[in-house]
Amino acid sequence: MWSGRFREPLDAEFEAWQRSIVFDWRLLHQEVAASKAHASALCAAGILTTAETTELCNALDAIGADYSSDAGKTLVRDDPAAEDIHHFVELRLQEKLGALGLKLHTGRSRNEQIATDLRLYVRAQIELTVGGLAAWAGALVQQARACSEAVMPSYTHLQRAEPVLVAHWLLAYVEMILRDADRLADCSARLNFCPLGSGAVAGATLALDRTIAARELGFIAPTANSIDATSDRDFILEYLQSLTFVGVHLSRFAEEITLFATAEYGFVLLPEAFSTGSSAMPQKKNPDLTELIRAKVGRIHGAAQAVAMQLKGLPLAYNKDMQETQEPAFAVSFVPQMLKLVARFTASLQFDHTRMRQAAQSGCLNAMAAATYLVHKGVPFRTAHEKIGNAVRFALEKGVELNDLPLAELRQFDGKFDEDFYAAVTLGATLDCHDVMGGTARERVRQALETVTEKISALRAGSPVEAVHAGT
Repeated sequence: MWSGRFREPLDAEFEAWQRSIVFDWRLLHQEVAASKAHASALCAAGILTTAETTELCNALDAIGADYSSDAGKTLVRDDPAAEDIHHFVELRLQEKLGALGLKLHTGRSRNEQIATDLRLYVRAQIELTVGGLAAWAGALVQQARACSEAVMPSYTHLQRAEPVLVAHWLLAYVEMILRDADRLADCSARLNFCPLGSGAVAGATLALDRTIAARELGFIAPTANSIDATSDRDFILEYLQSLTFVGVHLSRFAEEITLFATAEYGFVLLPEAFSTGSSAMPQKKNPDLTELIRAKVGRIHGAAQAVAMQLKGLPLAYNKDMQETQEPAFAVSFVPQMLKLVARFTASLQFDHTRMRQAAQSGCLNAMAAATYLVHKGVPFRTAHEKIGNAVRFALEKGVELNDLPLAELRQFDGKFDEDFYAAVTLGATLDCHDVMGGTARERVRQALETVTEKISALRAGSPVEAVHAGT
C-alpha cells in the first residue's frame, strides 16, 4: 500500500511483528460499513458513478458475509498478505472488482479509517454492555420484589450495623448500575462523531460532503478538527475507565455473595448451575462465578491503565503507538457476556430469610432506634448516644437484647424510658424510623422499587440518560 518510495523490502521478522491484522480482524464489520459510507461520499463528489458505487457496496457486503463465520474470521486473522483489516478488505475488493477496487481509497487515509472503525466498535460494545447492565438490574429488582419485607443486617466495617430490608440492599446495586449506564451513555455521546474525511492529518484533498458518511454510519455529525480526529483515542480510554466502574461494582457484589454464601454467614444458597465442586473434597460447593467476576476488574482496569500510558505524551497527530490501544479495547469484550451471566446467577439466588432475620435481631442492632426514642423524649442526641451505649454494654453482659431489658433496668440509664420504648424498637419500627428518601423504611423501599422499575424500562429501551432521571 505504501511501498512506492522504498527501495528495500521490510525485514521479514519486523514485518510480521508490526502487523495488526492478528487482532484488528475483529473490525471487519466496521471496516465494511465505513467503506460503504466513504463510497457514498465519493459518489456524491463525482469520483464514483452510481453504478460503480453499487458494485463496490455489493462487493463489500459480500466480503462481510464471506468472512462472518468462525472459519472466515480465522482466514482474515491468518491472511499472509494483509497488514491490517483495511488492507485485507482492499485486497479482497481487488480480487472481486479489479481496478475498481483500487478507486475506493481515493480521498481517504488509514488514519481516519481506524479512527472510524474503532468508534463504531466501541459504540456497539457500549450498547451491548448497557443491555447487560439492564438485564442484571432487572434480576436484582426481581429478587427485591420476591424478598418483600425480608430483613437482613447491614454492615459497616464488616460489623453488623442496623437492620435493613433485603430489597434495600439489592437496590443499592441497582443505583450503581444506573450510574454505570449513565457513564457509558456519556462516553457514547462524546465519541459519536465521524472522522471520515479527515484524511491522514489535514483533511481530505477532495471536496467531500462529510455529512454523508456521518449520516450513513449513525454518527451525530463529522468531527470538527482533522488533527484531533485522526489522533483521538480518548473514547477508548473513557470506555475502559467506565467499564472499570462496572467491574468494581460487579466485584463488590461478587464479594458480598461469596461471603454471604459461607457457612459463617449462611444468608445465601448458591445456585448449583453456577457453582463447581472440589476434585478432592466431596462436600464442597465453590462460588467460582463470583470469584471469577471478582477478579475480572483487574483485567479491565489494567486495559485502561495500558491505554493511558500509551497516549501519555504522544505528539499530534497519528503515531503507530496508537495501534497498541486496540488490543486493550478488544480485551474487555467479555464484559457483556459476564453481565448476562451475573443476571441469570442473580435471578437464581436463594436467600435464607430466617437466618438473615435472626442476624438482624441480634447484637442490639436496634440501638440507633433506641437513641432516636430518647431524642423524641427531649434528650440531646449525643447524650442519648452515650446512655444507649451504656445500656447496650449492660445488655450484652447479661446476654440479652436491648428490648429484653425490663423497664426498671432501662430507667437506671435514663428516667425517660417508658412502656412505649418496646414498640419503638421492634424490628418493624427500627426499619420504619428511617423514613426518609433513600432510607430503608418499608414504604420508602416500596416507592424505590417502583422508581427503579421505570428507570430499568428506560434503560432497556436504550436511553441510559433517561433511565437515570426517570421517576425523579
